[in-house]
Amino acid sequence: MDVNGTVAEGFEPVREAFVRNFEALGERGAAVAVYRDGRKVVDLWGGTKDVDGTAPWQRETAQIVRSATKGVAAAVPLMLAERGELDLDAPVGHLWPEYKAQGKEHTTVRHVLAHRAGVPVLDRPLTPAEAADPDLAATVLAGQTPVWEPGTDHGYHAQTYSWLTSELVRRATGRSIGEWIATEIAGPLGLDLWVGLPEAEAHRVGRVGRIEAPARESALRTRPKRAVADAYADPESLTRRAFAAITPQPDENDPAYRAAVLPASNGIATADALARFYAALTGEVDGVRLFSPATVELARREASSGPDRVLVVPTRFGLGYMLHGSASPLLAPGSFGHPGRGGALGFADPESGIAFGYVTNGFHKSVTADPRAQALVRAVRTSPA
Repeated sequence: MDVNGTVAEGFEPVREAFVRNFEALGERGAAVAVYRDGRKVVDLWGGTKDVDGTAPWQRETAQIVRSATKGVAAAVPLMLAERGELDLDAPVGHLWPEYKAQGKEHTTVRHVLAHRAGVPVLDRPLTPAEAADPDLAATVLAGQTPVWEPGTDHGYHAQTYSWLTSELVRRATGRSIGEWIATEIAGPLGLDLWVGLPEAEAHRVGRVGRIEAPARESALRTRPKRAVADAYADPESLTRRAFAAITPQPDENDPAYRAAVLPASNGIATADALARFYAALTGEVDGVRLFSPATVELARREASSGPDRVLVVPTRFGLGYMLHGSASPLLAPGSFGHPGRGGALGFADPESGIAFGYVTNGFHKSVTADPRAQALVRAVRTSPA
């Protein structure tokens, strides 16, 4: 396998694991980057730019990262709170009066970030075109009745997280969350990362698609519990309905979908951009730091844990970030970040100074713990202390 890029001394196992992903786990095209204490120590890419193509993946190739976008989006309300522009404990309805309907008047911004808002599903799913209309989507969500009393339980808001965070940021700042990310996060850090892909950057983005796990991977994976399998099979379950809040399923290669601002699902990034972003959450990168130490602790302090009403398995969330656990293994107990369904992963581990980013053009069935990403994380654990 022709792998390009570099690794610092001591991080050679990451390169070995990256190569094995192509040889044994069906990888088509991917990149991985790791920062340590603000310095890049792994920068690797290989395979093809398109999941179904032959053109080689280049250093600047970017891909859709699905729910790994949520980790980037979560930084916005936390940064606004740090600046005194948003109160995490205020009711959402203070900023967004229409949201007070149907028993949601006591929902707080903190509930939204911790997946405790009780609105992971929509009674009427949105089409992809409707989902991209911020006014329409906000109106539909404001009128939605919660499926549990906000704040009393948690469940992954797979799609509705887009419109919840988008509208909060728009009401607080007057700007779209995509614009805020571009000017306040991506710009200062020089990130190749977009929520709402500009047409001028479209040529850099590869085609993505579903790939089947090879037999070897299938043998290594744990058989899903019956309750989980049933939840994904049942069209009436919260699980299926949460992921189907946009119906039909969007074409992730459609330029219109990529140009939409959907911070739950359609961010586009390079592996380096994801890793560099997380490095700047917990430390300084070329003079830029996004979170104060207090905000880092806020982001990774457990706000939800236990059986997830949507994902069924036990999950742990801080404010906007998944925390290390059985459903989403990261580097260590103090790590926080976010996976993308079937592949991408970004996280930070403050204790070790590690920040990690992985992107791929081939999506597996996995939701929160893709075997390829996990192989790379295990390799990082062997790096020098």
